Amino acid sequence: MEANEAQELQEHAEHGSHESSLRPVALTMTVLAVLVAVTTVLGHRTHTEAVLRQAKASDTWNEYQAKKNRAYDTALVTDLLGVVTLADENAAKKIAKGYADHQGKWADDLKEEQKEALALEDEVRLAEHRADFFDLGEALLEIGLVITSVTLLTRKRAYWFAGIVFSLGGVVSVVWGLLLK
Repeated sequence: MEANEAQELQEHAEHGSHESSLRPVALTMTVLAVLVAVTTVLGHRTHTEAVLRQAKASDTWNEYQAKKNRAYDTALVTDLLGVVTLADENAAKKIAKGYADHQGKWADDLKEEQKEALALEDEVRLAEHRADFFDLGEALLEIGLVITSVTLLTRKRAYWFAGIVFSLGGVVSVVWGLLLK
């Protein structure tokens, strides 16, 4: 075997050992890419949930306002019947009593509508809060993935460890978002 061939074999062996030492880095990057994808989906779904719950809360507040307006209009008509003289007093009293019955029912409905709307607004706040944790987790996982990829270029494990630290922060943020109830 000639000296050039021996040197070439040694260089290939060294190059091969570098490649095998980078396999854990490549595996880490693969796992991080999957975690970024999952976190992105979780974030998008949570943002969508917040928007849908906000729409439902708005609808509930609209129903509340419509019932409140109806109750106010009925109160005005009842007051008007109390001061206007009608030819048939019994008919006026019967109409006024019917309106009073409706107002009693609407008062209960208003309390229920308000309670439901406030509960929906709480759900919106929770969904937005969870989405914030997913967004932070996604950002930290992406940063970890990019820093880890620098290891392939520089062959310095310090970047791999730094990428893992950022990624762990992202995982903690995602888990925190999942645990919020």
